[in-house]
Amino acid sequence: MEESIVIAKTSRFFREGNPDSNKLLIALHGYGQLPSYFIQKFKVLFENWQVVAPEGLHRFYVNGHAGRVGASWMTKEAREQDIVDNLNYLEALVEQLISNKQYDEIVLLGFSQGGATAARFFYQSKLPLTKLIVWASVLPPDINSESFFSSGNNIRKTVFVVGDEDPFFPDDQLSKVKDSFSEIGYQVHAFAGKHDIDEKTLEVVIEKA
Repeated sequence: MEESIVIAKTSRFFREGNPDSNKLLIALHGYGQLPSYFIQKFKVLFENWQVVAPEGLHRFYVNGHAGRVGASWMTKEAREQDIVDNLNYLEALVEQLISNKQYDEIVLLGFSQGGATAARFFYQSKLPLTKLIVWASVLPPDINSESFFSSGNNIRKTVFVVGDEDPFFPDDQLSKVKDSFSEIGYQVHAFAGKHDIDEKTLEVVIEKA
């Protein structure tokens, strides 16, 4: 018989950028990444933005039993509980951040595996998140439906970004994915590159209405 217990857990996040800025970017890393490295992909924004990179709640050795460590937001095991834990975690983090400072903009970016977690949080949270950027990811099936977006949930700014050589989006799927995001009101941006954060594209989508 499976049972569960709720415990307290310490969760890391990393912060860089301008501490006086009233613009906040919360960036969720992809599978197997660590936020201490991931946050450096946003250094082009550090002069004018505060950037916060939370760490997924599950750390693991990327190759075997030692060496490089990465983090993950969830697996297929106990998926529903991990979704709840992730949402509670991000809710608590953002509440802490905005309790100490008032922000005019709070942008949420989810890269790769972090995209699904970011989307769930953006659409379910009542906190003042102003823009969602889904980067090299797809919307999770629990929110990707016509009824969901027609019910008024898609009233804030939403952006989809992908590289035109991203191996997770083959040529025969890329146009379909871009069309699907466009149909539900997302701005769609493609750049020349693979599965990564492109600085020039980042600067465009972070500032563009």
